[in-house]
Amino acid sequence: MTPDDETLGASKDTLTNSRQKRHFEFSTTYNVFITACIVGIMETLNHSSVLARFGSAVSDPTRARILLALREGPSYPSDLAEVIGVSRQSLSNHLSCLRGCGLVVSVPEGRRSRYELADAKLGEALSSLLGVVVLAAPECCLTNDGECC
Repeated sequence: MTPDDETLGASKDTLTNSRQKRHFEFSTTYNVFITACIVGIMETLNHSSVLARFGSAVSDPTRARILLALREGPSYPSDLAEVIGVSRQSLSNHLSCLRGCGLVVSVPEGRRSRYELADAKLGEALSSLLGVVVLAAPECCLTNDGECC
């Protein structure tokens, strides 16, 4: 091996190590940035997004009736559909929405699944909300299609 080959080999190693170091520094910085973003997003989801999801869930009368029925205790989809007076397909779609919002959970029991509120505090909150009297001026509460909310 000539001295030039040794120098060239050392230069390649230095170049490779330099690239690896830059890649590591970039990866570390990127991971810290991404982690900070995720933590920031999760903190936001804990407050405003939870309220938005809850509002979206109870804005539909069928979903509101499902939540009120589950406030009384766990139930099977077929029983819920009968009590609420909707088709099983419609109920399935609404339960999927409520699961996605994190408000209800499905508990497998053999070949069936039982649904219940995700947190007992949700039932308490629904009961408290039912006790609230809201006085609103209808003209301040109109939706885009001109109907009162």
